Amino acid sequence: MQTRAPRVLVVDDEEGVRTFAARVLRDAGYDVMVAADGVDALRVVERAHPFDMFVLDEMMPAMRGDELACQLWRKNPDVKVLYFTGFTDKLFNEKLTLGENEAFIAKPVTIKGLREAVSLLLFGHICGPDVLLRQ
Repeated sequence: MQTRAPRVLVVDDEEGVRTFAARVLRDAGYDVMVAADGVDALRVVERAHPFDMFVLDEMMPAMRGDELACQLWRKNPDVKVLYFTGFTDKLFNEKLTLGENEAFIAKPVTIKGLREAVSLLLFGHICGPDVLLRQ
């Protein structure tokens, strides 16, 4: 039985996108924190781990999402990563395949699309964390 809501870190350099994603996931029952870029994300992870999932913008200044994911997996190889990107072609130019703990969703996304993508990667179904917390 799960006793806490899954913790998700949303990392996006666009404040509006970051705020939207955080609100959608909080409303779905997740414990959400945010970071503005890769460096900020690494600081947040040091202070507030463990995380169950990272939702990462792929194209950010200074550090791409897949580069950040590699650094985050060094500390927690089992954490899930959802790339949140408007540049799918660039993601797959750099990364030919996605691993077992990775997925992507193309921007712009709908509320339902984001919730379902996170739930599928974390739980293998689209029901979200509420089902697990009620058991």
